[in-house]
Amino acid sequence: MTLSYIYIYCSYSVIIICKMGFITFIIPAFNEEGTIGEVIDNIPHEALKEEGFNVDVLIIDDGSSDRTSLIAGSRDVRIIRHETNRGKGGAINTAFKNIHPDSEYVVMLDADNTYKAQESTRLLELLTSGFCDVAIGSRLEGKMNGNSMTYFNRIGNWIFSFLVRIFYNGNITDCCSGFVAWKREVVDDLLKYIRVNDFSIEMEMLTKARRLGYDVHSVPITYDNRYGRKSSLHPIRDGIRILMILLRNLNWRPEKEKIKFTFPSSRWDHPQGDTLSQ
Repeated sequence: MTLSYIYIYCSYSVIIICKMGFITFIIPAFNEEGTIGEVIDNIPHEALKEEGFNVDVLIIDDGSSDRTSLIAGSRDVRIIRHETNRGKGGAINTAFKNIHPDSEYVVMLDADNTYKAQESTRLLELLTSGFCDVAIGSRLEGKMNGNSMTYFNRIGNWIFSFLVRIFYNGNITDCCSGFVAWKREVVDDLLKYIRVNDFSIEMEMLTKARRLGYDVHSVPITYDNRYGRKSSLHPIRDGIRILMILLRNLNWRPEKEKIKFTFPSSRWDHPQGDTLSQ
């Protein structure tokens, strides 16, 4: 983190004022009223403040029909609500356009409380130390509690991750994880090129980050059982989409694709028809 210093000389003393950095947490949410509050509450504000960071929390309510926005709104967060469901990729795209202007790092985690927000410090440590540009929380390398991932999904994830390591290189042991931390410049770069709106978004961002030359590493995390309803991920349909993204991006290069330009407002950019609360 780059710190700004102001030196004020008063007789024999020097006063140093440090400007705090920012980290934005983005949480895509769809009908997660049972867990969204706990996810927000578990973000390690105090630990990150000790490291010199203010925390900005951005909730993207992707057209929920329950009390997700109401519960999230009782906390100190920003909320952007899609009037209709656009898929996880669409929610992430909206989030990327609305990162706090001073944020140096961005963390994404799911709203279903399967990931432990407290463990975000593990991912951020890899970035702040300069070890890599993208840190992915690895469920396969860490601890999976109960039946948090089916045997079928575990095998599929292992195969996809193996293929990513072979064809894209890097220490990547969980290519479908929804717990990721990026340096800000990576997010700004990815925003120009991400296209998908469904659950293949993680593979899209991972493979394009590698093709853009960013260093990606995995770090072990804990993965818990889902609360309430089952995952919206369809193992066959979404598995095929994920595989197609993996294969399609093998020959992808940024110079081959037209850049998707965005035109933000003076501070935050949110499409017409969405609702924003801060």
